[in-house]
Amino acid sequence: MPVRPAIIFIVGPTAVGKSAVAVELARKINAEIISCDSMQIYKGMDIITSKPSLLLRKKIKHHLIGLVSPEKEYNVAKYREEALKRVEKIIKKGKAPIFCGGTGLYLSILIDGIFKERAGNLALRKKLGLQLKKYGRNYLYKKLKRIDKRAAEKIHPNDTKRVIRALEVFEATGRPISGLQIEREGMTKDYDLKIFCLNMERNTLYRRIDRRVDSMFNEGLLKEVRKLTGKKLSATSSYAIGMKELDGYFKGNYDLEEATRLIKRNSRRYAKRQLSWFRKDKRIKWFKIKENDTPKIIARRLWKELS
Repeated sequence: MPVRPAIIFIVGPTAVGKSAVAVELARKINAEIISCDSMQIYKGMDIITSKPSLLLRKKIKHHLIGLVSPEKEYNVAKYREEALKRVEKIIKKGKAPIFCGGTGLYLSILIDGIFKERAGNLALRKKLGLQLKKYGRNYLYKKLKRIDKRAAEKIHPNDTKRVIRALEVFEATGRPISGLQIEREGMTKDYDLKIFCLNMERNTLYRRIDRRVDSMFNEGLLKEVRKLTGKKLSATSSYAIGMKELDGYFKGNYDLEEATRLIKRNSRRYAKRQLSWFRKDKRIKWFKIKENDTPKIIARRLWKELS
């Protein structure tokens, strides 16, 4: 039986330090890095999405960062297609691909595949959107629980985008989305997957998040977001944490201190959701790291695990 090429995933919550660790590991094993982040794909959203610094990107080649206009829609199917192309090219060069990021859905569609019935139904989506406005998100979530309990258990009640998608698939195909997902074919059969999740003590992570947000403001977050608000952003790019919070500040609803507090709070909440997603996948190997652990130390631990 032929040896399957190895693919490494470094995932984890926002601000845990994934990017720097991925670069250090890539230097050790002769690898290139593919972003596994749903927001870093967009151009002109460098600070708000915490893209790896230019210095890190000079050290190791990165893929799928800053390729798409934030005014264009981009979905998981497009991401998967582009990511798999990059995997093949990297392996042909005799290097190892390292996926790095915190978007659980991107991880899922890569390792488990994506079901074939991907075509969207705009009429159904519009109808469900009207129901959302009229009856609220709890109405749609209860509806999903009735028709697809398994999917409802995996989707947060507040994640209206995924709730609507699951309802749309059911009404379009007559089959629950959870059943279709079981039929998916992912990377597992062709590649040897090593999936690592970096995590740290909660209060330490939250302090890192707060410091990162402060750094984002120092780097020019306000200027970047003001420029973005002048564009007609896609539904996905407009969800970046910081867009809505700073929009309220620009409109005079509250001061900059309150906007900063909201960004920090919502970033912490996002980190909790990320960790909840990754904990559901038993294939992931968890790495608890300390605040003073350097990227080199963490990468060395991962390298030993791979060896």
